[in-house]
Amino acid sequence: MNNVKKNFSIRDLENLSGIKAHTIRIWEKRYNLLSPERTATNIRTYSLSSLQKLLNITLLYNNGYKISKISRIPEGNIPLMVREIVSKNSVKNHAINAFKLSMINFDQSLFMSTYNSILVDKSFREVFKDVFIPLLNELGLLWQTDTISPAHEHFITSLIKQKILINTEKLQHQEPIKKSKIFVPFLPENEIHEIGLLYLNYEIVLRGYKSIYLGQTVPLDTLKDVMKYFDNLCFLSYFTVSPTKERIDKYIKEFVSLTKEYGSSEMWLLGYQTKHLDPAQLPEYIKTFNSIDQVIDRL
Repeated sequence: MNNVKKNFSIRDLENLSGIKAHTIRIWEKRYNLLSPERTATNIRTYSLSSLQKLLNITLLYNNGYKISKISRIPEGNIPLMVREIVSKNSVKNHAINAFKLSMINFDQSLFMSTYNSILVDKSFREVFKDVFIPLLNELGLLWQTDTISPAHEHFITSLIKQKILINTEKLQHQEPIKKSKIFVPFLPENEIHEIGLLYLNYEIVLRGYKSIYLGQTVPLDTLKDVMKYFDNLCFLSYFTVSPTKERIDKYIKEFVSLTKEYGSSEMWLLGYQTKHLDPAQLPEYIKTFNSIDQVIDRL
């Protein structure tokens, strides 16, 4: 049975396209651009083809076409014009829309074909920064507004993780050339938001450092097992939901105790929970960063 999402509310369309619901209603009424169906309680619903059409219209609109002109374009010509624009200068927005559709429909083939098409002109690093990061930034909103379910989010993020891992593996056949630091990327216990850490691991390996990737939900006490073997360690972690505001200071103190017992190590931290730390109160070997780019600049 194929149970992909086929009907969307006007709020779903607003969240997926970025066009306000009020504007969508005006476009419907004034230009007859979309034809919603009505439920028994007179609520608008939209088909998947309506969503696809709106995403295409949005791309034209964002590239300077007036909505009055778009309304006069024969419907069959709109995808052709979109492809023409994409071939010139708007791959990013088209790809994000295609990835959204692949997510809504759990369509792995569409994800792969879209990814391979943008790789023709972009490096993996460009794809991640220009396409995946904006897409991931939107996922939180889409999930919070019930436009997508956790299953949708897990589907698309697992495919993105797969691409990071494949590109990292290509680099791991080469011996590390930088000896000043050994990075240990990990996530604390109960932390599973891994994409940012995986990508930073790719950047670390790309720059020729040795990386000992530990992954998700790592108990702090187990870090000593790495400290026993190496001296020049730099632990790298994302604090997205854990440790919480109430526990984060205790977590830092426990890490400081480990470094005293097993030798000095650095710690680089990112993520929402780090806002609860005062950088001025941290030891000099513990540093906080506001973004992936800040970490990359420091590598």
